[in-house]
Amino acid sequence: MKIVKTTAALEELCATLSKDTFVTVDTEFMRERTYWPQLCLIQIAGAETEAIIDPMEPGIALDAFFKLMADTSVLKVFHAARQDVEIMHYLAKVIPTPLFDSQVAAMVCGFGDQIGYEAIVRKLAGAQVDKSSRFTDWSRRPLSDKQLAYALSDVTHLRTVYRKLKAKLDASGREPWLKEEMTVLTSSSTYETHPQDAWSRIKFRPRRKAQMGVMVAVAAWREKQAQSKNVPRNRIIKDDAITELAIQQPKSRDDMQRLRALPKGYAGSQYGDELLKAIKDGLAMDHADLPAIADDRRPTPEGASAIADVLKLALKIVSENEGIASKLIANSAEIDKLASGQFDDVRAMKGWRFEVFGRTALDIRDGKMALGLRNGSAAIFPVDQEAVPLKAAE
Repeated sequence: MKIVKTTAALEELCATLSKDTFVTVDTEFMRERTYWPQLCLIQIAGAETEAIIDPMEPGIALDAFFKLMADTSVLKVFHAARQDVEIMHYLAKVIPTPLFDSQVAAMVCGFGDQIGYEAIVRKLAGAQVDKSSRFTDWSRRPLSDKQLAYALSDVTHLRTVYRKLKAKLDASGREPWLKEEMTVLTSSSTYETHPQDAWSRIKFRPRRKAQMGVMVAVAAWREKQAQSKNVPRNRIIKDDAITELAIQQPKSRDDMQRLRALPKGYAGSQYGDELLKAIKDGLAMDHADLPAIADDRRPTPEGASAIADVLKLALKIVSENEGIASKLIANSAEIDKLASGQFDDVRAMKGWRFEVFGRTALDIRDGKMALGLRNGSAAIFPVDQEAVPLKAAE
Protein backbone atom coordinates (compact mmCIF):
# COMPACT_ATOMS: atom_id res chain seq x y z
CA MET A 1 0.00 0.00 0.00
CA LYS A 2 1.51 3.29 -1.11
CA ILE A 3 1.35 6.11 1.46
CA VAL A 4 2.36 9.51 0.09
CA LYS A 5 3.88 11.73 2.79
CA THR A 6 6.12 14.19 0.92
CA THR A 7 5.56 16.88 -1.68
CA ALA A 8 8.01 15.22 -4.08
CA ALA A 9 6.23 11.86 -3.84
CA LEU A 10 2.87 13.56 -4.39
CA GLU A 11 4.13 15.37 -7.48
CA GLU A 12 5.41 12.07 -8.90
CA LEU A 13 2.10 10.34 -8.16
CA CYS A 14 0.00 13.09 -9.75
CA ALA A 15 2.24 13.16 -12.84
CA THR A 16 1.54 9.43 -13.30
CA LEU A 17 -2.19 9.78 -12.70
CA SER A 18 -2.48 12.70 -15.11
CA LYS A 19 -1.88 10.22 -17.96
CA ASP A 20 -5.05 8.25 -17.08
CA THR A 21 -8.44 9.00 -18.60
CA PHE A 22 -10.07 8.90 -15.16
CA VAL A 23 -9.14 8.69 -11.48
CA THR A 24 -11.29 7.67 -8.53
CA VAL A 25 -11.08 9.93 -5.49
CA ASP A 26 -12.30 9.98 -1.90
CA THR A 27 -11.43 11.93 1.22
CA GLU A 28 -11.65 11.38 4.95
CA PHE A 29 -12.24 14.39 7.13
CA MET A 30 -13.38 15.50 10.56
CA ARG A 31 -15.67 18.41 11.39
CA GLU A 32 -17.37 17.45 14.65
CA ARG A 33 -15.31 20.01 16.56
CA THR A 34 -14.84 22.61 13.83
CA TYR A 35 -16.84 24.77 11.44
CA TRP A 36 -14.56 24.10 8.48
CA PRO A 37 -13.84 20.47 7.58
CA GLN A 38 -10.37 19.21 8.53
CA LEU A 39 -8.89 17.18 5.67
CA CYS A 40 -7.31 14.05 7.15
CA LEU A 41 -6.75 11.65 4.25
CA ILE A 42 -6.99 11.53 0.45
CA GLN A 43 -7.46 8.25 -1.42
CA ILE A 44 -6.89 8.14 -5.16
CA ALA A 45 -6.61 5.49 -7.86
CA GLY A 46 -5.95 5.40 -11.58
CA ALA A 47 -6.02 2.52 -14.01
CA GLU A 48 -3.06 0.77 -12.37
CA THR A 49 -1.90 3.14 -9.63
CA GLU A 50 -3.50 3.55 -6.22
CA ALA A 51 -2.32 5.46 -3.20
CA ILE A 52 -3.21 7.21 0.02
CA ILE A 53 -2.10 10.80 0.50
CA ASP A 54 -1.56 12.03 4.05
CA PRO A 55 -2.36 15.77 4.04
CA MET A 56 -1.60 15.98 7.77
CA GLU A 57 2.05 15.08 7.23
CA PRO A 58 4.21 18.11 8.24
CA GLY A 59 5.59 19.99 5.26
CA ILE A 60 3.54 18.32 2.53
CA ALA A 61 2.10 20.71 -0.08
CA LEU A 62 -1.05 19.62 -1.93
CA ASP A 63 -0.61 21.84 -4.99
CA ALA A 64 0.01 18.90 -7.35
CA PHE A 65 -3.16 17.18 -6.16
CA PHE A 66 -5.30 20.28 -6.67
CA LYS A 67 -3.73 20.78 -10.10
CA LEU A 68 -4.77 17.24 -11.02
CA MET A 69 -8.30 17.92 -9.78
CA ALA A 70 -8.47 20.93 -12.11
CA ASP A 71 -7.03 19.02 -15.10
CA THR A 72 -9.92 18.86 -17.56
CA SER A 73 -8.32 15.97 -19.48
CA VAL A 74 -8.81 13.61 -16.53
CA LEU A 75 -12.30 12.63 -15.32
CA LYS A 76 -12.64 12.62 -11.52
CA VAL A 77 -14.93 9.90 -10.15
CA PHE A 78 -16.42 10.19 -6.65
CA HIS A 79 -19.25 8.53 -4.75
CA ALA A 80 -21.48 11.12 -3.02
CA ALA A 81 -19.08 13.88 -4.02
CA ARG A 82 -20.54 16.95 -2.37
CA GLN A 83 -18.58 16.98 0.89
CA ASP A 84 -15.35 15.94 -0.83
CA VAL A 85 -15.72 18.81 -3.29
CA GLU A 86 -16.61 21.20 -0.48
CA ILE A 87 -13.25 20.54 1.19
CA MET A 88 -11.33 21.17 -2.03
CA HIS A 89 -13.24 24.37 -2.71
CA TYR A 90 -12.54 25.56 0.84
CA LEU A 91 -8.82 24.73 0.77
CA ALA A 92 -7.90 25.72 -2.78
CA LYS A 93 -10.99 27.19 -4.49
CA VAL A 94 -10.78 24.17 -6.81
CA ILE A 95 -13.72 22.12 -8.08
CA PRO A 96 -12.82 18.76 -9.67
CA THR A 97 -13.65 19.04 -13.37
CA PRO A 98 -14.96 17.07 -15.16
CA LEU A 99 -16.74 15.18 -12.39
CA PHE A 100 -18.67 11.90 -12.23
CA ASP A 101 -20.68 11.08 -9.09
CA SER A 102 -21.43 7.35 -8.95
CA GLN A 103 -24.23 7.83 -6.42
CA VAL A 104 -26.13 10.17 -8.75
CA ALA A 105 -25.31 7.97 -11.73
CA ALA A 106 -26.69 4.95 -9.86
CA MET A 107 -29.95 6.82 -9.23
CA VAL A 108 -30.18 7.67 -12.94
CA CYS A 109 -29.61 3.99 -13.70
CA GLY A 110 -32.38 2.84 -11.35
CA PHE A 111 -30.45 1.68 -8.29
CA GLY A 112 -32.69 3.54 -5.85
CA ASP A 113 -32.50 6.76 -3.88
CA GLN A 114 -29.02 7.76 -2.65
CA ILE A 115 -27.60 4.24 -2.68
CA GLY A 116 -24.64 3.79 -0.33
CA TYR A 117 -21.12 2.91 -1.45
CA GLU A 118 -21.13 -0.56 0.13
CA ALA A 119 -24.40 -1.45 -1.60
CA ILE A 120 -23.33 -0.30 -5.07
CA VAL A 121 -19.96 -2.09 -4.70
CA ARG A 122 -21.78 -5.29 -3.78
CA LYS A 123 -24.17 -4.97 -6.74
CA LEU A 124 -21.73 -3.93 -9.44
CA ALA A 125 -18.27 -5.03 -8.31
CA GLY A 126 -19.34 -8.20 -6.53
CA ALA A 127 -17.16 -7.22 -3.56
CA GLN A 128 -17.76 -6.81 0.15
CA VAL A 129 -16.49 -3.71 1.95
CA ASP A 130 -15.32 -4.21 5.55
CA LYS A 131 -17.28 -1.52 7.40
CA SER A 132 -15.64 -2.04 10.81
CA SER A 133 -13.35 1.01 10.35
CA ARG A 134 -16.12 3.35 9.20
CA PHE A 135 -16.15 5.41 12.40
CA THR A 136 -12.40 5.93 12.61
CA ASP A 137 -11.07 9.22 13.96
CA TRP A 138 -9.10 9.99 10.80
CA SER A 139 -7.21 12.84 12.46
CA ARG A 140 -5.37 10.46 14.81
CA ARG A 141 -1.97 9.10 13.95
CA PRO A 142 -0.77 6.48 13.40
CA LEU A 143 -3.55 4.81 11.44
CA SER A 144 -3.56 1.02 11.40
CA ASP A 145 -3.09 -1.08 8.27
CA LYS A 146 -6.73 -2.15 8.62
CA GLN A 147 -7.93 1.46 8.68
CA LEU A 148 -5.79 2.37 5.68
CA ALA A 149 -6.99 -0.68 3.74
CA TYR A 150 -10.59 0.30 4.43
CA ALA A 151 -9.91 3.85 3.25
CA LEU A 152 -8.22 2.67 0.05
CA SER A 153 -11.09 0.33 -0.77
CA ASP A 154 -13.27 3.44 -1.23
CA VAL A 155 -11.45 4.12 -4.50
CA THR A 156 -10.26 0.71 -5.71
CA HIS A 157 -13.75 -0.79 -6.07
CA LEU A 158 -14.99 2.50 -7.47
CA ARG A 159 -13.05 1.86 -10.67
CA THR A 160 -15.24 -1.16 -11.47
CA VAL A 161 -18.39 0.66 -10.33
CA TYR A 162 -17.61 3.58 -12.64
CA ARG A 163 -16.96 1.40 -15.68
CA LYS A 164 -20.21 -0.51 -15.23
CA LEU A 165 -22.29 2.58 -14.60
CA LYS A 166 -20.73 4.27 -17.62
CA ALA A 167 -21.68 1.27 -19.78
CA LYS A 168 -25.27 1.43 -18.49
CA LEU A 169 -25.47 5.16 -19.16
CA ASP A 170 -24.11 4.74 -22.68
CA ALA A 171 -26.59 1.95 -23.41
CA SER A 172 -29.55 3.93 -22.05
CA GLY A 173 -28.61 7.26 -23.59
CA ARG A 174 -28.97 8.93 -20.21
CA GLU A 175 -25.49 10.39 -19.89
CA PRO A 176 -26.89 13.87 -20.70
CA TRP A 177 -29.19 13.47 -17.67
CA LEU A 178 -26.16 12.90 -15.47
CA LYS A 179 -24.33 15.89 -16.93
CA GLU A 180 -27.32 18.06 -16.05
CA GLU A 181 -27.11 16.84 -12.45
CA MET A 182 -23.36 17.50 -12.31
CA THR A 183 -23.88 21.20 -12.99
CA VAL A 184 -24.97 21.66 -9.37
CA LEU A 185 -21.98 19.77 -7.97
CA THR A 186 -19.53 21.71 -10.13
CA SER A 187 -20.94 25.17 -9.39
CA SER A 188 -18.94 27.35 -6.99
CA SER A 189 -22.19 28.76 -5.59
CA THR A 190 -23.03 25.31 -4.18
CA TYR A 191 -20.09 25.58 -1.77
CA GLU A 192 -20.11 29.26 -0.90
CA THR A 193 -21.43 30.14 2.54
CA HIS A 194 -23.17 33.48 3.00
CA PRO A 195 -24.03 34.52 6.58
CA GLN A 196 -27.14 36.37 5.36
CA ASP A 197 -28.56 33.04 4.18
CA ALA A 198 -27.80 31.13 7.40
CA TRP A 199 -31.37 31.59 8.66
CA SER A 200 -32.61 29.03 6.13
CA ARG A 201 -30.87 26.24 8.09
CA ILE A 202 -33.17 26.83 11.06
CA LYS A 203 -36.47 24.92 11.08
CA PHE A 204 -38.48 27.74 12.67
CA ARG A 205 -40.52 29.74 10.16
CA PRO A 206 -41.61 33.16 11.49
CA ARG A 207 -45.16 34.44 11.16
CA ARG A 208 -44.20 38.12 11.25
CA LYS A 209 -41.58 40.21 9.47
CA ALA A 210 -40.08 41.42 12.76
CA GLN A 211 -39.42 37.82 13.79
CA MET A 212 -37.90 37.10 10.39
CA GLY A 213 -35.61 40.13 10.66
CA VAL A 214 -34.30 39.06 14.06
CA MET A 215 -33.77 35.47 12.92
CA VAL A 216 -31.89 36.59 9.80
CA ALA A 217 -29.66 38.97 11.77
CA VAL A 218 -28.91 36.63 14.68
CA ALA A 219 -28.28 33.63 12.41
CA ALA A 220 -25.88 35.74 10.34
CA TRP A 221 -24.09 36.87 13.51
CA ARG A 222 -23.75 33.25 14.65
CA GLU A 223 -22.41 32.18 11.23
CA LYS A 224 -19.69 34.84 11.29
CA GLN A 225 -18.69 33.91 14.83
CA ALA A 226 -18.54 30.20 14.01
CA GLN A 227 -16.48 30.85 10.86
CA SER A 228 -13.99 33.18 12.57
CA LYS A 229 -13.50 30.86 15.55
CA ASN A 230 -13.74 27.68 13.43
CA VAL A 231 -16.19 26.00 15.79
CA PRO A 232 -19.58 24.34 15.11
CA ARG A 233 -22.53 26.73 14.97
CA ASN A 234 -24.16 25.24 18.05
CA ARG A 235 -21.05 26.00 20.07
CA ILE A 236 -21.90 29.69 19.63
CA ILE A 237 -25.67 29.46 20.12
CA LYS A 238 -28.20 26.73 19.39
CA ASP A 239 -31.08 26.89 16.93
CA ASP A 240 -33.76 26.85 19.61
CA ALA A 241 -32.14 29.89 21.25
CA ILE A 242 -32.26 31.79 17.94
CA THR A 243 -35.92 30.84 17.63
CA GLU A 244 -36.67 32.17 21.11
CA LEU A 245 -34.75 35.38 20.43
CA ALA A 246 -36.75 35.90 17.23
CA ILE A 247 -40.03 35.46 19.08
CA GLN A 248 -39.23 37.34 22.32
CA GLN A 249 -36.96 40.06 20.87
CA PRO A 250 -35.28 41.02 24.17
CA LYS A 251 -34.19 44.66 24.51
CA SER A 252 -31.77 44.32 27.43
CA ARG A 253 -29.47 41.85 29.16
CA ASP A 254 -32.11 41.41 31.87
CA ASP A 255 -34.67 40.46 29.22
CA MET A 256 -32.19 38.01 27.75
CA GLN A 257 -31.48 36.34 31.09
CA ARG A 258 -35.15 35.35 31.34
CA LEU A 259 -35.01 33.29 28.16
CA ARG A 260 -35.01 29.54 28.76
CA ALA A 261 -33.14 28.53 25.60
CA LEU A 262 -30.09 30.68 26.29
CA PRO A 263 -27.45 29.10 28.57
CA LYS A 264 -27.27 30.56 32.05
CA GLY A 265 -24.92 33.54 32.14
CA TYR A 266 -24.92 33.94 28.37
CA ALA A 267 -26.51 37.40 28.54
CA GLY A 268 -23.66 38.61 30.73
CA SER A 269 -20.96 37.13 28.54
CA GLN A 270 -18.99 38.77 25.73
CA TYR A 271 -21.82 37.83 23.38
CA GLY A 272 -24.58 39.64 25.27
CA ASP A 273 -24.12 43.11 23.73
CA GLU A 274 -23.40 41.63 20.29
CA LEU A 275 -26.67 39.68 20.38
CA LEU A 276 -28.64 42.73 21.48
CA LYS A 277 -27.15 44.70 18.57
CA ALA A 278 -28.00 41.89 16.13
CA ILE A 279 -31.59 41.87 17.40
CA LYS A 280 -31.82 45.65 17.05
CA ASP A 281 -30.40 45.46 13.52
CA GLY A 282 -32.89 42.73 12.65
CA LEU A 283 -35.83 44.78 13.86
CA ALA A 284 -34.61 47.74 11.80
CA MET A 285 -34.39 45.79 8.53
CA ASP A 286 -36.55 46.98 5.66
CA HIS A 287 -39.36 44.42 5.38
CA ALA A 288 -39.10 44.54 1.61
CA ASP A 289 -35.54 43.19 1.86
CA LEU A 290 -36.47 40.24 4.07
CA PRO A 291 -37.29 36.70 2.88
CA ALA A 292 -40.95 36.03 2.22
CA ILE A 293 -43.03 34.72 5.10
CA ALA A 294 -44.28 31.21 4.44
CA ASP A 295 -47.99 31.25 5.20
CA ASP A 296 -49.04 27.69 6.03
CA ARG A 297 -52.53 29.00 6.73
CA ARG A 298 -53.06 29.85 3.06
CA PRO A 299 -55.99 27.75 1.86
CA THR A 300 -55.04 24.80 -0.28
CA PRO A 301 -56.77 24.83 -3.68
CA GLU A 302 -59.81 22.59 -3.71
CA GLY A 303 -58.91 19.07 -4.74
CA ALA A 304 -55.13 19.67 -4.48
CA SER A 305 -54.66 16.91 -1.92
CA ALA A 306 -56.34 14.32 -4.15
CA ILE A 307 -54.39 15.56 -7.17
CA ALA A 308 -51.15 15.20 -5.19
CA ASP A 309 -52.04 11.61 -4.34
CA VAL A 310 -52.63 10.82 -8.01
CA LEU A 311 -49.41 12.55 -9.08
CA LYS A 312 -47.40 10.63 -6.48
CA LEU A 313 -48.76 7.38 -7.85
CA ALA A 314 -48.01 8.59 -11.39
CA LEU A 315 -44.44 9.37 -10.33
CA LYS A 316 -44.06 5.87 -8.93
CA ILE A 317 -45.32 4.36 -12.19
CA VAL A 318 -43.01 6.52 -14.29
CA SER A 319 -39.93 5.89 -12.12
CA GLU A 320 -40.51 2.13 -12.21
CA ASN A 321 -41.09 2.13 -15.96
CA GLU A 322 -38.00 4.27 -16.59
CA GLY A 323 -35.82 2.46 -14.05
CA ILE A 324 -34.87 5.65 -12.22
CA ALA A 325 -35.07 6.71 -8.58
CA SER A 326 -38.27 8.71 -8.04
CA LYS A 327 -36.62 11.24 -5.71
CA LEU A 328 -34.26 12.19 -8.51
CA ILE A 329 -37.30 13.32 -10.51
CA ALA A 330 -39.33 15.05 -7.78
CA ASN A 331 -39.78 15.00 -4.03
CA SER A 332 -43.00 15.09 -2.04
CA ALA A 333 -42.95 18.88 -1.55
CA GLU A 334 -42.54 19.42 -5.29
CA ILE A 335 -45.45 17.10 -6.04
CA ASP A 336 -47.62 19.12 -3.62
CA LYS A 337 -46.62 22.29 -5.47
CA LEU A 338 -47.52 20.74 -8.81
CA ALA A 339 -50.90 19.70 -7.43
CA SER A 340 -51.55 23.28 -6.28
CA GLY A 341 -50.53 24.74 -9.62
CA GLN A 342 -47.26 26.22 -8.32
CA PHE A 343 -44.57 25.42 -10.87
CA ASP A 344 -41.73 27.71 -9.77
CA ASP A 345 -38.63 25.91 -8.43
CA VAL A 346 -40.10 22.51 -9.29
CA ARG A 347 -37.38 20.40 -10.89
CA ALA A 348 -39.88 18.28 -12.80
CA MET A 349 -40.78 21.31 -14.90
CA LYS A 350 -37.29 21.58 -16.40
CA GLY A 351 -34.88 19.64 -18.56
CA TRP A 352 -34.99 15.86 -18.82
CA ARG A 353 -37.34 15.63 -15.83
CA PHE A 354 -40.01 17.48 -17.76
CA GLU A 355 -39.72 15.05 -20.65
CA VAL A 356 -39.81 12.02 -18.34
CA PHE A 357 -42.50 13.14 -15.89
CA GLY A 358 -43.38 16.85 -15.92
CA ARG A 359 -45.32 16.82 -19.18
CA THR A 360 -47.29 13.76 -18.02
CA ALA A 361 -48.02 15.43 -14.67
CA LEU A 362 -49.46 18.47 -16.44
CA ASP A 363 -51.58 16.25 -18.69
CA ILE A 364 -52.94 14.44 -15.63
CA ARG A 365 -53.80 17.78 -13.96
CA ASP A 366 -55.51 18.93 -17.15
CA GLY A 367 -57.55 15.75 -17.46
CA LYS A 368 -55.79 14.57 -20.62
CA MET A 369 -54.20 11.52 -18.99
CA ALA A 370 -55.50 9.08 -16.37
CA LEU A 371 -54.25 6.21 -14.22
CA GLY A 372 -55.60 2.71 -14.38
CA LEU A 373 -54.81 -1.00 -14.75
CA ARG A 374 -53.58 -2.66 -17.89
CA ASN A 375 -52.78 -6.36 -17.93
CA GLY A 376 -52.75 -6.31 -14.16
CA SER A 377 -50.25 -3.45 -13.91
CA ALA A 378 -50.66 0.23 -13.09
CA ALA A 379 -50.48 2.40 -16.19
CA ILE A 380 -50.89 5.98 -17.39
CA PHE A 381 -52.93 6.42 -20.56
CA PRO A 382 -54.93 9.01 -22.57
CA VAL A 383 -58.42 9.50 -21.14
CA ASP A 384 -60.12 8.27 -24.34
CA GLN A 385 -58.63 4.81 -23.90
CA GLU A 386 -60.39 2.23 -21.81
CA ALA A 387 -58.83 0.92 -18.61
CA VAL A 388 -59.78 -0.25 -15.15
CA PRO A 389 -59.72 2.88 -12.92
CA LEU A 390 -57.18 3.01 -10.09
CA LYS A 391 -57.83 4.67 -6.74
CA ALA A 392 -55.56 7.55 -5.75
CA ALA A 393 -52.45 6.61 -3.79
CA GLU A 394 -52.75 6.43 -0.05
